[in-house]
Amino acid sequence: MSVLSPDPIVPADAPEAATAIPVRFVGPDAAGEGPAAAWAERMGFKGKPGQVLIVPGADGAIDHVLMGAGKTFDPMTTRALSGKLPTGLYRLEAEPEVARSAVLAFLLGRYAFDRYKPRTDVAEVRLVAPGGFDVEEADRIAAACALCREMVDTPAADMGPLQMETVAREIAGAHGATISVIVGDDLIEQNYPAIHAVGRAAAPHRAPRILEIGWNLDRADRPLIALVGKGVAFDSGGLDIKSAAGMRNMKKDMGGAAHALALGRLVMQAGLDVRLVVLVAAVENAISADAFRPGDILSSRKGLTIEIGNTDAEGRLILADALARAAEHAPDLTLDFATLTGAARVALGPELPPLYTDDEALAADLLKASAEVSDPLWRMPLWPGYRAAIDSDLADVRNDSAGWAQGGSITAALFLQKFAPTTGAWAHLDVFAWNSRGRPGWPEGGEAQGLRAAYAMLKARYAG
Repeated sequence: MSVLSPDPIVPADAPEAATAIPVRFVGPDAAGEGPAAAWAERMGFKGKPGQVLIVPGADGAIDHVLMGAGKTFDPMTTRALSGKLPTGLYRLEAEPEVARSAVLAFLLGRYAFDRYKPRTDVAEVRLVAPGGFDVEEADRIAAACALCREMVDTPAADMGPLQMETVAREIAGAHGATISVIVGDDLIEQNYPAIHAVGRAAAPHRAPRILEIGWNLDRADRPLIALVGKGVAFDSGGLDIKSAAGMRNMKKDMGGAAHALALGRLVMQAGLDVRLVVLVAAVENAISADAFRPGDILSSRKGLTIEIGNTDAEGRLILADALARAAEHAPDLTLDFATLTGAARVALGPELPPLYTDDEALAADLLKASAEVSDPLWRMPLWPGYRAAIDSDLADVRNDSAGWAQGGSITAALFLQKFAPTTGAWAHLDVFAWNSRGRPGWPEGGEAQGLRAAYAMLKARYAG
């Protein structure tokens, strides 16, 4: 990740804060008064969301900045500021609560993936901290989202199962957590047969593995939270091979793992009053003589047999074993993240991840947090009428649903529900983890979706 400035947020009591350039949020009918209004009209400024206009003073220097708020202001529009303003120190003129959300959005918008092509001539935009702004907390949230996005953006050659393990070890080591890793054929010996089957075709140095981080597990008086992530480093589709276009961005198929690891780090950094388990199934769905096949029947950690109808529906297979392992901890709450289905994009598009849970309180808390932090989620039904679509005549369940059900994101969630813990609430987030259209503050590439909402929900429930 590019670090555009070591200190992008300036304390309000710093001497230089007094000279900060005001940034004013305005709607369609409030572009300013007097010369500013005339300037806005001349420059075509309409107060549209994210629209930015620099208003010069009589001496030609910047007097203030107008930023479009639209009819309903979303603080996330300020993600665009770092890409639209010249180098300088600015102050947001808004109510404190709005300003705090907007400054966090600004930090999120500073992300740039420059591992292979360093950025040059980037404006150094800084903001004055509004009253009550927790700089350390905002930095942690922005850094978690950046970690997630950077993992997704990194090509599969440099973000394989081993590299995911390295990230997990660094997180665990930094927070005094334990970590265990089971690799390759040891997965068979220790009863992770579905993870092994999906990943066994990869090269030996990219062998499949399950990563398990444990934090505060000796505190039996605390609720236990399990975070589970799908870590498919690259998805060729297996023997049911994807098209070239379908394979192009499959480096992002480990986006669920990136979300789970980043969220787990946030929980530990915040010292939430919980025990925590983070489970990542890390594999590459490759093609070789040993690849699993359509028609195979796999075992699973839970003991359910799975008929393979399509090797490109591999994410739910590795999550089945990971969720079964989570269930052995008897968690009070389980969240899983996965770039699971194209059907989710057909239903809701790339920017609105579906949320699945049968727990009304968890759904309400997640959606409330989603709205409060402008991190959208949309609840979808675990419709029982579609359960028959994953029935198999030869096994306990099939990994590709019958065509009559059509709702592929729903049937995938119903598949996961068969393996999810039942001791507490469970929710599944079918994230895209990707910005398909690049724009200031949202570069094309990896994106954290639902991560901030999940953290806000956990913090509201379990802050010490």
